[in-house]
Amino acid sequence: MKKTTIPVYKNQTLTLTITDLTYEGLGVGKVDGYPLFIADALPGEVCQVHVTKANKHYGYAKVIKRENDSADRAPLSETAGVKSGTMPLAHLTYPAQLAFKKQQVINNLQKQNLLEQTTVLDPLGMADPWHYRNKAQVPVGGTAGDLKTGIYRRGSHRLIPVQDYQIQYETIDTTLQIVINVLNQYQVSAYDETTQRGLLRHVVVREGYYTHEQMVILVINGEALPHEAEITRDLEQQLPHLASLILNTNTQKTNVILGKTNRVLWGREVYDDQMFDLTFHISAPSFFQVNVTQAERLYQEVLNRAGLTGNEVVIDAYCGIGTLSLCLAKHAKTVYGVEIVPDAIRMAKQNAQDNQIENTHFVAGKAEQLMPQWVNDGLKPDVIVVDPPRKGLDPAFIQSAIDVAPEKIIYVSCNPATLARDLRQFVDAGYQLGDVQPVDMFPQTTHVETVMLLQQK
Repeated sequence: MKKTTIPVYKNQTLTLTITDLTYEGLGVGKVDGYPLFIADALPGEVCQVHVTKANKHYGYAKVIKRENDSADRAPLSETAGVKSGTMPLAHLTYPAQLAFKKQQVINNLQKQNLLEQTTVLDPLGMADPWHYRNKAQVPVGGTAGDLKTGIYRRGSHRLIPVQDYQIQYETIDTTLQIVINVLNQYQVSAYDETTQRGLLRHVVVREGYYTHEQMVILVINGEALPHEAEITRDLEQQLPHLASLILNTNTQKTNVILGKTNRVLWGREVYDDQMFDLTFHISAPSFFQVNVTQAERLYQEVLNRAGLTGNEVVIDAYCGIGTLSLCLAKHAKTVYGVEIVPDAIRMAKQNAQDNQIENTHFVAGKAEQLMPQWVNDGLKPDVIVVDPPRKGLDPAFIQSAIDVAPEKIIYVSCNPATLARDLRQFVDAGYQLGDVQPVDMFPQTTHVETVMLLQQK
């Protein structure tokens, strides 16, 4: 067998022309066909790079110097968000970001030979693609009395201290600084991943877009917070919009941020926000869309494609706390919401009750198991709505949905690769694809949300 020769080596300095972007937003430069992936490099730029890793089939490099700037380069490319990977597209102008995301959807549909059966529309972007996130989960570093919040440098656990995160609400940035200042007054220590010692791991702040209510979660490596009463008093006095102060215990050696135990230090166990004219109670572990204005546009696209007249039975197969279910229920005969997390179902039922919506039924469990039971009991859904996590739909769910045979399936996706994979199965089973509407829920990142209608031929 011929031995593969790698044309570059680690620590080598090269000058390359960038020819493409990966789906992660890394620039691609090639040496004798061998690709190097390079952060903060755009097509058309000539860069002097330092090779940091050389694997058998591809390598990584970092930019030392750019000989020229792409016309699509944005002026914010030296921010901490680019260095950490939290804003991997911040060096691209916003129109170029939207074009990049549309192309990602096109590329994945092409791989499944589906592009000729649909049309990918231009993404729905934001007028102001900054300060849109209603949730911050930030790690804590430093020493007792000198705590700092920030973001980890790309590919490491080295903390870059940050005060202006640029993609979350500015009021959240302010709250983070107040929280850290109070904790510093009481000499609270930071958790050290290496030694697994120290107390404070993360600070989480969530804020209502319409209500401005805030939930602050202190994630600690322990059961108790020193000076708990004094810290609680100071935060309550200094945070005028505080609705909920939660102490979360996470003593595991894990990258998962929240532990399973929450204790309310002050206020309620939830905070409130709205979508359309509905109010939602949101608990510490609950999922809620982090970009409310774009989520409303996304949900409107779902409603447009559902074409509900008030006579339909709808299944919302990943209903969470009921945000989309309740929007659908205002236009349908009945909505059945399914979610595997029991606490989310409890919240969904409460949200339906508080919004005086009586035509919903929420059940904890797996949709692929529940749907056949409902069909056997005489339930015939007209529309199934799915909004799965990035891994896409379980094959058992797809088969179950095909067996149930609704007139319409509306697929909301946060991952074009798994969307295209799953669509292939529905098309092979006889469903016809509508157009694909990308929605930019996460500007400055590579993520793109899509919504599309599948209809029986």
